[in-house]
Amino acid sequence: MNHSPLFDTGLEKNPANFSALTPLTFLQRAARTYPDHVSILHGPLSYTWNDTYQRCRKLASALQNIGINVGETVAIMATNTPEIFEAHFGVPMSGAVLNALNTRLDAETIAYCLEHGEAKVLITDTEFSDVIRKVLSLLQKDIIVIDIHDPQGNGGDLLGYVDYETFLKSGSEEAEWVRPNDEWDAISLNYTSGTTGSPKGVVYHHRGAYLNALSNAVGWDMGHHPVYLWTLPMFHCNGWCFPWTLAALGGTSVCVRKVDAGSIFSAISEQKVSHFCGAPIILNFIINADSSERKSFDHTVNVMTAAAPPPASVLARMEQEGFNMTHVYGLTETYGPAVICAWHDEWNELSTDERASKKSRQGVPYHVLDDLDIIDPDTMQSVPSNASTMGEAMFRGNIVMKGYLKNPEATANAFAGGWFHSGDLGVMCEDNYIQLKDRSKDIIISGGENISSIEVEDALYRHESIVEAAVVARPDNKWGETPCAFVNLKSGHSVTAEEIIAFCRQNLAHYKCPQSVVFGDLPKTSTGKIQKFKLRAKTEELGSLN
Repeated sequence: MNHSPLFDTGLEKNPANFSALTPLTFLQRAARTYPDHVSILHGPLSYTWNDTYQRCRKLASALQNIGINVGETVAIMATNTPEIFEAHFGVPMSGAVLNALNTRLDAETIAYCLEHGEAKVLITDTEFSDVIRKVLSLLQKDIIVIDIHDPQGNGGDLLGYVDYETFLKSGSEEAEWVRPNDEWDAISLNYTSGTTGSPKGVVYHHRGAYLNALSNAVGWDMGHHPVYLWTLPMFHCNGWCFPWTLAALGGTSVCVRKVDAGSIFSAISEQKVSHFCGAPIILNFIINADSSERKSFDHTVNVMTAAAPPPASVLARMEQEGFNMTHVYGLTETYGPAVICAWHDEWNELSTDERASKKSRQGVPYHVLDDLDIIDPDTMQSVPSNASTMGEAMFRGNIVMKGYLKNPEATANAFAGGWFHSGDLGVMCEDNYIQLKDRSKDIIISGGENISSIEVEDALYRHESIVEAAVVARPDNKWGETPCAFVNLKSGHSVTAEEIIAFCRQNLAHYKCPQSVVFGDLPKTSTGKIQKFKLRAKTEELGSLN
């Protein structure tokens, strides 16, 4: 189709009418509009939005002063404390790219991420000094280490040349911060949990972060000045983009180092928390809390949940406890939540169980996601909207990653046919809401973390007594699901389930280890392939752990 120049000639982009989208401007606006409104609470510590803006500018300036250039990587290993919140702004304000590390990973995997992402700086909480000391011994390069010494932390050793607060003093709150030349520029690097071998580095851009931050606010109908409790790790998909959302809304972050039922109820009661996000494990903390952990509250608390599809029964229990539930779905590759179970008022008339069943579906596209579909990956045709024909959930739009760092083959495969292939299998319902039914590649989602069955099987096969092994998900009342190992022992060998689990804990991050072990022959096809669907059926017979 020919293009008319009518609305182009003399109407070019210029600094007055165009700027690259970046969520960093939300912080600048929050400091200007709500300078004295509380931005962060962490125990006795309290910051305003003006404080946070100045501290982030100092962080950006300090990073530039030690030679960090535009496009270089700065990593952080931290719990949900003010420092990691500030890093979501201060690091990209220096022009660098933020790599928030998963605090549950083992030293070898962390070292891989730092090497692969070419991190120049590591900001790390002393709580993790034991694992970081090992990481530093494994690295094949020099890296600048800055320590977070949190008085509310669990101690640990100082490993860096300077602590975080001293480092901030070396920067200037008056220094100009770096805006992206192009909104396609990288803002962050997030590593997947390695569901198919080594973790893949997912690259986000400023445009996607900006858009998803706003989509969180609109889709969840948050309003201004929410009080948000950080139960979701900020290392996970950049906290689902909520650090940037909270700046856009002038909200308050309530930080806690340890997330349990007691800390959740205390924050709700004392700080009047209005919103928090979490995987099913967080929901289980709440519904299984004992009387000593509970505190009363008389306001609405909105909860956004994702990861393993939450059972309808758990959603129903949460509603009965007084929490307003919103179910979302997404992946690291989609900036966290990209699908939402948008609610219809008429559904309020349904029974509790029927409402929970509706909410257990993944839903429809986020406002800023261009398209979402269930597609037959072989034909690349949409499946019928009949709630029964299986296909793969696929995405396209501005909140899909730039791609996988240094991995063009995986990037091309993920974007084959002009769609991002999630690897998750589901159906399209009659009302065009999607519902996941299974996962390809046998991914296990435990407490919101992806676990590769292949990786766990590899560890099991290293045991001298095991001849065959297969790992599938088993329902778990606390974690949503956990790895269940099915093993066949070598003739004449004897080993207990406890010994196998202990062996795995020596070779894997602890959260990846099997929580249960079943002994016996493994079902196989005629070609010798282990039939995992039969093992999954067995775990259903065994029932949930805990």
